[in-house]
Amino acid sequence: MGRATPSVAAGSNGLADFHRMVTDDELGGRLGRNLRHLRDTRGMTQDQLARVCGLPRATLANLESGGANPTLAVIHRVAEALGVSLEELVAAPRAETRFYPRDTLEERTQGQAQVRRLLPDYLPGITLDRIALPPRGRMTGAPHTEGTREYLTCESGALVLAVAGAIWTLAPGDVVVFRGDQKHSYSNPGEDPAVGYSVVLLVPANG
Repeated sequence: MGRATPSVAAGSNGLADFHRMVTDDELGGRLGRNLRHLRDTRGMTQDQLARVCGLPRATLANLESGGANPTLAVIHRVAEALGVSLEELVAAPRAETRFYPRDTLEERTQGQAQVRRLLPDYLPGITLDRIALPPRGRMTGAPHTEGTREYLTCESGALVLAVAGAIWTLAPGDVVVFRGDQKHSYSNPGEDPAVGYSVVLLVPANG
């Protein structure tokens, strides 16, 4: 059995619970399982995550095996690439389900629309927003990086998308796919509120 090491399992307040002791083997196993789970949920391969971290793929494979003894600097680079804390990388297993009340989700006013972010966890290269427009309301979209694709669907009411000189009118259930690196805008032509959802797939800077 490996040497005993202070636990860094995350508690309800997100701080380390140092009073309990775990072995090096257990800590390495946690790191490996958590890293593999976080990478899989983000749809990333080891090669892709290695490029983002700036680490050799073999290093990530070793970490996921649970047998590595990484430096704090390596763990920090992996945590930053995944958008999580150091504690989350080495925390004891927790429930797979998390509940996020509506008021914990980021919401902003853009033009005349209320836009609510629906992905509370950071996922590289993707955004999912709920767009609510009042009657006759309008919102101008911000062009994204070159090659970005956007998927827009209407849930209720009617939405009009203006992009690249074309006009598309969406009824509930309709979907339009377009390049998100162009000027575009959304509007509600009706007398009732309209709600839609926007999924943006961003292209990495290195293409």
